[in-house]
Amino acid sequence: MAIAALDDVWSRLDTLLDGLDDQQWSAPTALPGWDVKAVVAHLVGTEAMLLGEADPDRDAEPDRPPHVHNDIGAFNERWVQSMAGEPPADVLARFRDHTSRRLQALAEVPEEQWEAEGFTPAGKDTYGRFMRIRVFDCWLHELDLRDAVGEPGGDAGPSVQLALEEMASVMGYIVGKRAGAPPGSHVRFELTGPATRRIDVEVAERAAVVDELSAPPTVTLTMPVGVFARLCGGRGDVARLRPSVALDGDTELGERIVADLAYTI
Repeated sequence: MAIAALDDVWSRLDTLLDGLDDQQWSAPTALPGWDVKAVVAHLVGTEAMLLGEADPDRDAEPDRPPHVHNDIGAFNERWVQSMAGEPPADVLARFRDHTSRRLQALAEVPEEQWEAEGFTPAGKDTYGRFMRIRVFDCWLHELDLRDAVGEPGGDAGPSVQLALEEMASVMGYIVGKRAGAPPGSHVRFELTGPATRRIDVEVAERAAVVDELSAPPTVTLTMPVGVFARLCGGRGDVARLRPSVALDGDTELGERIVADLAYTI
């Protein structure tokens, strides 16, 4: 499923990027310091790393710009800066080349490797989980690019469904740890749009995602899938997105959850 989902999101990105002019490639995104071309360079760099290519200037430690706060950010920035002088057409050609080779490489991954544990951005987990996170990351960046150039879309397809699975897996932590929902809380997320999703969280000794709530929701948060993704990704001002979220039930708890949804680095 991860291969089909990556193919889905990369195909949409290819179509989107192919229609942009030079001015749109320079449009700022919600990510500090990065325009559209920088985001695409970041996507290329990550897939290049997964193909075994060495990151540029890996032994150098240049001055970090203000938007770089950690070693992962510095790694990403090296790839972005390595393509800063390239014309958009060349960056797009790189994107097409690297994503095509990655799909071919993934098709050759043996079944047992998908279940093997190893590094992921979320800690030790399976390679399959790692690729699910890649789908989420690529889809979130698709939304970044669409917002930057004013092109709606990207809200349906296998990539969206798999990205929602990844985000759903974090909601126990968000509700219980970040928002501090008390024991006995029953929280429901109703996500709407072309791709719909219901995420239920119950808080006992700890908060956990469940298949179905055992009692009526303490609070229900209803919002479009895209709003949920942008809140989870820390994109923009929460206050700007808040009017798109409807709360039913314990609104104080609901407001805390909305304020604490951002969890990506």
